[in-house]
Amino acid sequence: MEFKHIPVMLNEVIENLNIKSDGVYVDCTVGGGGHSLEIAKRLKSGHLYAFDRDEDAIKKSSETLKKYTDKVSLIKSNYKNAPQILNEMGVNKIDGFLIDLGVSSYQIDEGDRGFSFVNNGKLDMRMDRQENVLTAEEIVNTFSQEKLANIFQIYGEEEFARPIAKNIVLARANKKIETTFELRDIIEKSMPKKIVFSRGGASKKVFQALRIYINGELDGLDNLLEQLVDMLNKGGRGTVLTFHSLEDRIVKNVFKMDATDCVCPPKTPICICGHKASVKLVTKKPIIATDAEQKQNSRSTCAKLRVVEKI
Repeated sequence: MEFKHIPVMLNEVIENLNIKSDGVYVDCTVGGGGHSLEIAKRLKSGHLYAFDRDEDAIKKSSETLKKYTDKVSLIKSNYKNAPQILNEMGVNKIDGFLIDLGVSSYQIDEGDRGFSFVNNGKLDMRMDRQENVLTAEEIVNTFSQEKLANIFQIYGEEEFARPIAKNIVLARANKKIETTFELRDIIEKSMPKKIVFSRGGASKKVFQALRIYINGELDGLDNLLEQLVDMLNKGGRGTVLTFHSLEDRIVKNVFKMDATDCVCPPKTPICICGHKASVKLVTKKPIIATDAEQKQNSRSTCAKLRVVEKI
């Protein structure tokens, strides 16, 4: 299957990055290269460093960005390694960064990747199939009922986590759970029918939870944001696209803290923390996709864009 991905809020991201032709930029999640292409088009003497842990994404983005090889460095790595890798390359300061935390259309639509309950395939869900050995199949067939329920509650905020976990354990006692459709059927049978029909993708939260857990998507996200903010030049912009409440909460809290001077308890008479704001919030409330984009690309409906500027 061809790697396809429609970049979410492309115009809003590019506008808020406020790109300088001689600037240094980082796309932490290049995907198919849609956002990176528009950044590269605006560079003259500047440079873009683009990361992705998915081999298919690197291959596709290299095609998308082939006209800009002198301006773009593609790096196959988990985006959380970006600050360290950049420092090793002698890049200590940047003028902007983008983190798109969404799953690409290709990853969802490609059945063998196991990300989607819409397409049947092996229960995999690994972003990096070379580095990560833990699969969704292993989790649902070996983890305890309690651990499964905790994963579904914590990473999916699934209200039916416990009955779903219980039925997974019962089902695997008779037959190994191997495909996305097998898991989907167990999930849907664990819920009241009215929920299954009204929710619109009853399995979404469990699949999200497994994907986040397997790929460690939330682990160290706050630390990464702090490091990237520290690397920004004055006036540089940090942009982050989130797609569910867990990751958005992390981004919101980090940016809010970085934009606050004193963080002492409210009743402290004199500031003793010494904390100084390092950024200003460009978006006090997150930007959401336009109605037109949401109609054209359903995966943009839950997206939120948050932006800060270094001061």
